[in-house]
Amino acid sequence: MKINFAPIDVPLVRRIQTAVVLQWVFSFLALAPICIILFFFLLCYTRFWLISVLYAIWWYIDWDTPSLGGRKVPFLCRLRVWEYMRDYFPIKLVKTADLDPRKNYVLGFHPHGILVAGAFTNFCTEATGFSKLFPGLRSNLLMLPLWFRAPFFRDYIMSAGLVPSDKESASYLLQRKGGGNAVVIAVGGAPEALDAHPGDYTVHLANKKGFIKLAIEHGADLVPIYSFGENEVFDQVENPRGTWLRYIQERLQSIMGISLPLFHARGVFQYSFGLMPYRKPINTVVGRPIPVEKNKKPTVEDLDVFHQRYMDELTLLFEEHKGNYGVPEDAHLLFQ
Repeated sequence: MKINFAPIDVPLVRRIQTAVVLQWVFSFLALAPICIILFFFLLCYTRFWLISVLYAIWWYIDWDTPSLGGRKVPFLCRLRVWEYMRDYFPIKLVKTADLDPRKNYVLGFHPHGILVAGAFTNFCTEATGFSKLFPGLRSNLLMLPLWFRAPFFRDYIMSAGLVPSDKESASYLLQRKGGGNAVVIAVGGAPEALDAHPGDYTVHLANKKGFIKLAIEHGADLVPIYSFGENEVFDQVENPRGTWLRYIQERLQSIMGISLPLFHARGVFQYSFGLMPYRKPINTVVGRPIPVEKNKKPTVEDLDVFHQRYMDELTLLFEEHKGNYGVPEDAHLLFQ
C-alpha cells in the first residue's frame, strides 16, 4: 500500500486543528482506561497514594453528581481550542426554527456515527454558537453511564456538560423549573455505530420509544436532529448483518454496553491509514419542535402516536435538507 504523506509546508493553523482533534480522539478512546490505571498505580505503587485516597473520598461524596445535572464548566466550553476542532472538519450547526427558552426539550440526535463528533462539538462546546442560535437554552449530552465510573475521567466529561444516559439523569434536567433545558440523546446509541458507514443512512429508531416516553412524562417538546456527514468521517470494516464479525460485535455490545466498530481513516502525518477522522464537513440540522403535552402515565397509544410523528418529522427534515449536503436524490432514511 502506498502511503500518502502530508506535505511539509502544512499551514500552522491546520497543524493546530489536527492536534486538537487528536487529543479529542485520544480522550474518547484511551483516556478512561488510562485514568483507571493511574488511580490504582498511584494508590498501590507510588508514594503518592494519598492522591488516590483523597480522590476516593471526594468520589464517594460526589457520586450522585452526574445524575444531578453534572458539573458543566461554561468557561471550558467556550475555549478557543474547540474552534480549531470545528474548523478541522468543518462542523456547522444549522437552525430551522426557534426554540422557546421557557420550555424544556428532548433533542434526538441522528445518526450516532463512530464518535458522535457533531454532537460533541455542537452541544458540549460553544464552537458552533449553540447559545447564540438558541438563546436561553442549556444543552446536556447524554453518555453511557459506564464512563462515569472511571476516576478523574468522570470529572473531565462532566465539565463539558455530559451526563449519564439513564432516565434518572435526564429526568432531573427536564424537571428543573423555568425551562431552558435541552437534553441531547443519540437515540441510536452504541448499536447504531455499527452501521456508521459512509453513504449509509440507517437510523436505529423503529423500536426506540424510551425517549418519547421521557418527553411525554415531563411535557418536553421533541426536536429531531440530523447530522449530515456524521457517517462520512471514518471508514469501517464491512460488517453486514449475518456475518461472523457483526455477530461478535453485537454479542460484545450486549455484554459490555459499548459497541466496538472496527474503524479507520487517516493519520497525523499521512493520509493513508490511522484513527484520525477525515476532514469532511458535518452539518448538524436542528429540526422543528414537536409540541408535547405533559402526561405522567402515557399509554401505549400515546407513545405510538408521538413516535410516528417524530419519525415523520425526522424523515421530512432529512428530505428537505439532503440536497444541500451532497446526499443523492434517491437516498432515503432506513429505519431499523
